[in-house]
Parts: sequence; structure tokens; C-alpha cells
Amino acid sequence: MDGDRMLVNFFYAQPVGHAVEALHYAHGHAVAVPGREVSLALNAATATELAGFCPFVSATYAIQHPFLEPCPDSASRLRSVPRDWDWIVDDTRRYQPLQYELFPGMRDYYAASDTHLRAGVSRSVVGAERAGYRPHQPLRLELPATARRAAVDRLSSDHAPAARIAVMPAGSSDASRYPSAGSWSQILDALADAFTGVQVVLLGRTAQDERTSTALSGDDLAELRRHRSGPVDCFDVPLGEQLAVVEACDVFLAPHTGFGLAALAVGTPWLSLSGGRWFEYYFNHVPFRSVLPDPDRYPSFSQFDPAQIIIDGEEGPRTPSMTRARIREDLDRIVAAAQELVAGTLPYERALSEYFAGLKAVHRGDTSAIWSIDSVHLGYV
Repeated sequence: MDGDRMLVNFFYAQPVGHAVEALHYAHGHAVAVPGREVSLALNAATATELAGFCPFVSATYAIQHPFLEPCPDSASRLRSVPRDWDWIVDDTRRYQPLQYELFPGMRDYYAASDTHLRAGVSRSVVGAERAGYRPHQPLRLELPATARRAAVDRLSSDHAPAARIAVMPAGSSDASRYPSAGSWSQILDALADAFTGVQVVLLGRTAQDERTSTALSGDDLAELRRHRSGPVDCFDVPLGEQLAVVEACDVFLAPHTGFGLAALAVGTPWLSLSGGRWFEYYFNHVPFRSVLPDPDRYPSFSQFDPAQIIIDGEEGPRTPSMTRARIREDLDRIVAAAQELVAGTLPYERALSEYFAGLKAVHRGDTSAIWSIDSVHLGYV
């Protein structure tokens, strides 16, 4: 298969994490076949520029196509994509009927791609062994030198910090799935007490367009900017520069978010305030900790089913695992995990083993509900 041409056909939702998933699969297919040219087809609304940080990607095709709504002219949206390839590998989600029910635009895209694209050798799915694939390979983004220099300038300080912690307070889902500003203030207080002179960096995107943006309100963001730790504000700086900032940090702290996959791809440990609808499912040879909630008190991980929402006093609607009470009760665990990751004392294999043991316990021993990219979990449950 040396020298063949492959298209990773990965049209899915716009969160950053799905672009990282596509790059992970592209990398595994590239590593398996030296000399192979691997190209990507991605939703134009996702972070397509990440492919530019991956030398193994030959070309990227940004597909301007709706995802949630049907598309009457899907065929015209694929005109920029060459028709003929040796191998075409699709996102496995295209064979999940529930995905088509939820996302008609995705259904229409893959129907059009079936007509437009032609595979000279075979068409399969990402991660297929017969297409040449090495699972669980470490993916690392090669960030531009300009972004790294800008990050150094932003993080410069008169004193060397005891720790540098990047914080993304919220992802792009509904605000109820993330801690409130008050809960985040408690977390930042605990970190400031545990790490004298800690440098906190705030990350996110407030722009409202087709790309993902933070669910944090302007007032809540202003409250966090005023925290006594004196956070470095990196909201709304370019994506490459935000990733360079994360790369320069000891820990990336956030609830479940696709940006966490990107943090791992620059080699920075992810400390996840786990809960909400999705557990963590991507593992990239970087130590990590997921602080899992008590399933009896704070039910989580409904996945495609609606998440339970309660009224958390003045905090408003929250999923149980993101309430003030849950955050307060887990502050010691959050700080201990941060200290462990900052110190660099947690081996990757132990992080995997302990995480999956905890996730199995949260699911009361039912491993059928647990999954991961490249099925990494199967070696631990």
C-alpha cells in the first residue's frame, strides 16, 4: 500500500474535539503505511486549522454544509473534494441510525459523498485494520513558532509561578452543564491556597458564530477575571495561540470539553471536572485525572439521553454534577489531582487504570455503557 492516497471522510459536529478525533485517526492511518498521503474532509464549522499543525496531513477540505438541518444541494458542497482515492475511510458514526435521526445534515452529506467519492482499492471506516491502522498512537500538534512566542509574552511574569494552570470554565453546551462562576471562584480560591503564586490562565471563545463558543455569560467571565489570583486573560485570542498557552501550562483544568482533547494533543495533562452527559473517552499518552462524581448523589453520563437538570438555588439550572454542593465536596480531590499532575508523579498507565476502575464503579459494574476511541478501555475493564 506504499504511496497510496487516503481520504479520511470525517464530517461531524463542529466542536474542536471532533477535529482532534479526525486527526487522531488520520495519524493512525498515516503511521501504519509509510509514504501514504492522508487527506481530511471536515465540517468547515470546526477547527479545520488544526490540520495545519499536523505534517502528516496532505490536504484538508473544509465542507460548507449544514449539520443539524437537511441540505437540498449537498452534491454541490463536495465539488472541491477530488473524487478518486485509493482508500476512503468514513467516520463510524455514519452507520449509527440515531446519528441520522438527530442530524439530518449529516445524513445528507454522507449520501452525497457516497455518490461523489470513488475508492480505487476500498472504502471502509476510520480505524479499520484492513485499511492500515495503528491504534492508540500519540498525537502531537506542531504549533507555529509565532504562536509559541506570543504565548511566552502573554505568560511572562516578574516571578516564576509555583504552577501554571490553564482553565476553561465552560464549553459550548448549555450553561447548566458547567460549574457556575461562584463554583469556579471556590475552585480558584482552593488552587491559590494550595499553590502559592499560581498563575491561572482563562481560556475560551465568546464570539457567536457557526463555531463553538463559551456558555459562560459576560458577567460570569468578568467575575472570574477579577479573582484574587490575577488570572491571565486569554479569551478570544487565536486558537493556535491558545493552544500554545496550554502547551506552556502544567495542567489544563476544565469540565468535559472537546478542547480537552486538543490540550492532550499539545502534551498538557487534563484535569477534568467530570460529569454531565459525557465521560472522558480520548487518551493520548499524557497523564490525566477525571474527578468523577458520586453516582448516587450526582447522576451523570446520560450520553444521548437528556441530562437531568435541577435548580441549584441562586446558581440556577444545573446538572447535578455541576452544582455548588458537588464542587464544594470535591475541592480536596480537585486540588490533590492538580498537585499530582503539576508534580509530574502520575504515570500514564496508572492514570488509565485508575480512571477506568472509577468509571466502572460509577456505572455500577456495567461495562457495556463504557467506550473509548480505539477501544483503549478494553484493556482495563
